[in-house]
Amino acid sequence: MGNNMKILDKKAIDFFENYLNNAAPTGYESKGQKLWMEYIKPYVDTFITDTYGTAVGVINPEAEYRVVIEGHSDEISWYVNYITDEGLIYVIRNGGSDHQIAPSKWVNIHTKKGIVKGVFGWPAIHTRKTGKENIPKLDNIFIDIGAKDKSEVEKLGVHVGCVITYPDTFQIINKNKFVCRAIDNRAGGFMIAQVARLLKENKIKLPFGLYVTNSVQEEVGLRGAEMITQTLKPNVAIVTDVCHDTTTPMINKNEEGLTQIGDGPVISYAPAVHNLLRERIIETAEAKKIPFQRMASSRYTGTDTDAFAYSNGGVASALISLPLRYMHTTVEMVQKEDVENVIRLIYETLLTLKPTDTFNYFD
Repeated sequence: MGNNMKILDKKAIDFFENYLNNAAPTGYESKGQKLWMEYIKPYVDTFITDTYGTAVGVINPEAEYRVVIEGHSDEISWYVNYITDEGLIYVIRNGGSDHQIAPSKWVNIHTKKGIVKGVFGWPAIHTRKTGKENIPKLDNIFIDIGAKDKSEVEKLGVHVGCVITYPDTFQIINKNKFVCRAIDNRAGGFMIAQVARLLKENKIKLPFGLYVTNSVQEEVGLRGAEMITQTLKPNVAIVTDVCHDTTTPMINKNEEGLTQIGDGPVISYAPAVHNLLRERIIETAEAKKIPFQRMASSRYTGTDTDAFAYSNGGVASALISLPLRYMHTTVEMVQKEDVENVIRLIYETLLTLKPTDTFNYFD
């Protein structure tokens, strides 16, 4: 695939927009998974799904040597936790939802009767005392759906345990910046889908089985990957997720390192990242002139890489991340060229893999 080949066509961007705009909170990913499966259906031979909703498109299912490329499909959200007699709703997290961005945000409460609209309310500035203002915290943010009391809330179908998402939708700003909630990590599922598309369009015959894996429940502890890796039993796993653009204000580069949007995919160094597989990816990037950045993690990556690496007696695993601004907000931002280059790097790395690759340090 040449450097000048168009990777993201209009059909791909339209799918990305539709896929991001659909709500798929942790534990409720099924609708998004169906959209994803419908999109990649022409590019794979068959599907594997599991009890909790992870979806896998398989190319060459009969092959013994198995390679996984993986992203996760879930987005952070809230649960209804308590409804006051006055009809206000208090919440708990479903994943790493940010309490500080909540005030004045619209929300969708998902009920059996459909979506109930609401807002995270906050006291007006006029009523707050200068120098003694409360800051948003998990125990003081609340949702107002315009109900007069608890009974009216319940009549609308809202109850403890209903999941709550933000309705913010996909935008493109300054021509090449994609902005939306849930780019973490719906972008991962999108990018691996494009890899499958390009393999099909370019008539590539892989000498191994490829398992294009869109896992669930990453945001609550890598649970979907933990489950599906036991089913797939892969030889190799290349995981994609997002990482921080650390060039925006109030981020300490001494602690977080330096990675930024526009400078290419981010290749991780961490105990769970297999050194030989990582070097294969770096060699591929250099050979194909794909720009890339490096990032070091301490004890773990905090991504599905950890789940794959430490499964099945050990799976050679690596992580390629998409740099992103404003993670776990409703305005997550990535750059188009980075998205394209993550896709290219995964695609080109796959073309270097052979069933004889053991990634064994002692061979």
